Amino acid sequence: MPLRRLALLLPLFAACFTLGAAEAQVPRPSKYADLVRAELVTQESAVAPGAPLTAGVKLTMKPGWHVYWRNPGDSGLPPEIAWTLPAGFSAGSIAWPAPERIPVGDLMNFGYEGEVLLTVPLTAPETLGTGPVPLKAKVSYLVCERECVPGEATLSASLPVAPAGSSPRPDPRNAALFAQGRARLPEPAPWPVRMRDDGGTPVLDVDAPGLQARDVAFFPYSETALEHAAAQGATSDATGLHLRLQRSSQAAADAPAPQADGVLTFTEETGSGPIRRAYALGTATPAPSAVAAPPVASSAVPVPVVPGSGPGGAEGLWQAAFLAFLGGLLLNLMPCVFPVLSIKVLSLVRHSGESPGRVRLHGLVYAAGVLASFLGLAGLLIALRSGGAQIGWGFQLQSPLVVAGLAYGLFAMGLSLSGVWHLGGRAAALGDGLTRRAGLEGSFFTGVLATVVATPCTAPFMGAAVGYGLTQGAPVALTVFAALGLGLALPFTLLAAWPALLRRLPRPGAWMETLKGLLAFPLYLTVAWLVWVLSQQVGSAGLMAGLTGLVLVGFCAWAIERGRVAGPLARRGAQVAALLALLGLAGLVAVLDRDRAGPVTVASADGIEPFAQARLDALLAARRPVFVNMTAAWCITCQVNDRATLQAASVQDAFKAHEVAQLKGDWTNQNPEITRVLEANGRSGVPLYLLYDGRGGVAVLPQILTEAILRDALAALPAGTGPRAALP
Repeated sequence: MPLRRLALLLPLFAACFTLGAAEAQVPRPSKYADLVRAELVTQESAVAPGAPLTAGVKLTMKPGWHVYWRNPGDSGLPPEIAWTLPAGFSAGSIAWPAPERIPVGDLMNFGYEGEVLLTVPLTAPETLGTGPVPLKAKVSYLVCERECVPGEATLSASLPVAPAGSSPRPDPRNAALFAQGRARLPEPAPWPVRMRDDGGTPVLDVDAPGLQARDVAFFPYSETALEHAAAQGATSDATGLHLRLQRSSQAAADAPAPQADGVLTFTEETGSGPIRRAYALGTATPAPSAVAAPPVASSAVPVPVVPGSGPGGAEGLWQAAFLAFLGGLLLNLMPCVFPVLSIKVLSLVRHSGESPGRVRLHGLVYAAGVLASFLGLAGLLIALRSGGAQIGWGFQLQSPLVVAGLAYGLFAMGLSLSGVWHLGGRAAALGDGLTRRAGLEGSFFTGVLATVVATPCTAPFMGAAVGYGLTQGAPVALTVFAALGLGLALPFTLLAAWPALLRRLPRPGAWMETLKGLLAFPLYLTVAWLVWVLSQQVGSAGLMAGLTGLVLVGFCAWAIERGRVAGPLARRGAQVAALLALLGLAGLVAVLDRDRAGPVTVASADGIEPFAQARLDALLAARRPVFVNMTAAWCITCQVNDRATLQAASVQDAFKAHEVAQLKGDWTNQNPEITRVLEANGRSGVPLYLLYDGRGGVAVLPQILTEAILRDALAALPAGTGPRAALP
C-alpha cells in the first residue's frame, strides 16, 4: 500500500507543483492586449551638457482599469521604471501625481484611472558628443479592474544635442501634457500640519482657519500606518481642518500616532468656483525609481544579479542556476536542514545491509522529494506573484499556521526518536517487504521535510539567484529552483550511491538507539526556535494556543503508543482520545491567526530605527549614509549575522564614527514596503543588507556578514557626504 500510494502521490505532486507555472506561461487572451498604452516622452526637444532634462512615462488605461500610486493601498503594485541611459547620465525619483481612492469590493486602492504621467528628472553629463542621445526605459506595472494583469513595456526615445551655448527649448508637442502633469503634482503644504492621537484614533490637524473643503482624502506614504478602506471623517472649525483616520490593524495598540507623511487632497470652495487641491505633507520625499546603472564592484561587496542590469539570455540563466546549485549545497550545512539530514543518514546505516541498488533507490527517492518540493514551491510563488501578491523566499513562514504546523511535526518526530511512540511499528509487523516500501516513502517525504525546513535559511549565492529567477518568468524560475533542489539533494544522494563509502559506515547495533535519542534534541531545539518565531507573530492568546498544541501533540503520541500495546478495548479508547486531541489541536490552530501581533517595535536607543521607505527617503535627501538591514525572526542566517556581527561593539562604533543611520526592516510578517525593496535589489527573501553612501550610490553587502566586511565597507564611504541630519 505505501509504495502504491507513493506512485499515486508523485504525479499528484507534479501536477500541483506545475499548476502555477503553467498558468503563468499560458499566453494572455487578446482582450488583455490594450489595457495599458505606455509612451516615453520628454519635456525638452534637445539635450544640453550638464542641464536637467525631464522625461515622462505616459500610461493610458482602458476605461474601468487602473494602475497604482507609490502606496497602492490594500492591494496592488506601483509602476516601476528601470532606465538604461548613456554613460554619465543619471535619473532621479519618480514624481508621483496625487492619486485617487479606488474602491474594489471591501478593499481601497490608491491609484490612477484614465491617464497618468510619471515624470522623472534626468541629468546630462558636462560633456556630450554630437548626438543623438538614446533614452530607454523598461516600465513594469500591474493594471487591475476586478482582476489584475501584470504587464511591462520597453520604451525608447532619441534626442539631439543642443548647439553649444544654447539652452534646450520645450518640445511644443508635449507642452500641454507636461503642464497637465505638473498641475496634478502635490505642492508643499502652506500651513502647519500635525498628526495627534485622540484616544487611540489618529487625527490629522491642518492649521488653516477658514478653509472650506470637501471630498477630503489623506493618502499615507506608509503602507502599514492606517486602514486604507476606513472612512475618513473631515470637520472644519475656527482652527482649521481636522481629519479623523483609523489606525492600521497591524499597528501595536500602544504604538504612537503615525506620522503625517503623505498627500492630502480636497476640493476648496473659492469665489471663482471649486478647485481641486493636492498638498504633500511631512518631510518624506518620493520613493526613488529603479535605475539600471553599472554597479561598482568591491573586494568586500559582491555585485548581485539584478533584474534589468544583470546578464540576460542563456548566460544569465546558467549563471543563476550555478549560483542556486552552490547555494543548495551549502544549505545542507545550515542549522535548519542538518538535524533532518542526520536522521536520514542514521536510516542509511539501518539500510546498509540491503543491496547497493536498494540503497541507491533510497537516495534517488529522497532527491525526488526535494526536487518535487522545490518545483512546487516555485510554482506556488509564480502563481501568487502573478496575481499581485508581494511574497518571496520563506513567505510561508510569515503565516503562524505554517510555523505552528512545522513545530508540531518536528516535535512529533522528536518524540519518536526519544521512544515515546514508534513510527512504522505496524508496518514492521506486516513483513520485511512492506517495511522496505515504507522506507522508500519515508525517503521521499524526508526530502519534502528537508525542503520545508530549509526555507528559513538563506545560504551564500542563493539570494541573487532566487531573486533573478523570480523576476525572469516561469521557465527561468523553475530552472533556478530545480538547480537549488539538486544542490540540496546531491550530498545525501551521492552517499547513498557510493557503495564503498557505505561500507565504511558502522554496522547497525545498539549504538543506533543511543544516537537516535541524541538526534531528538536538535529537533527539540528547532521546535523551541519555531515557538520563539511564533511569539513574534501572535499575541499572548495565540502563543498560549500554540504551546497548548504542543501538549496535545505529546498526548496524541502517548495515547497512540499506549493503544498499540493494549487490548482491543483499551486500543479503541486510546484512538478516541487521540482523535479528540487532534480535534482540539485543529481548534487551537484556528485561533492562532486571529491573534496576530502588531509589527515588532525596533529599539531606537542604540541608533537603530524601524525601516520605512519615507524615513529612508528623508535620510537620503539629507545626504546621510544609511545602512538598511532587512531581517526576519524566522531567518536563522539573519539572527546569526545580527548577534555575531551587527551587535558587535566594533561594528557599532564604526557606524557611529561614520555617522551612518541604521534602519531595520522586520519581514517576520508580511510588509509590502520591505518586499518592494527586496525586489528592487534583485532579491526574493531576507537577509538583505544595503549601504547607501549618501551621494546616490548603494552597495549590496554579502548575506553572510563578518566584522571585517562591514568595517571595510564603511571605510570605503566617501568623505564629506554633505550636511548631516542628526539622529533622533
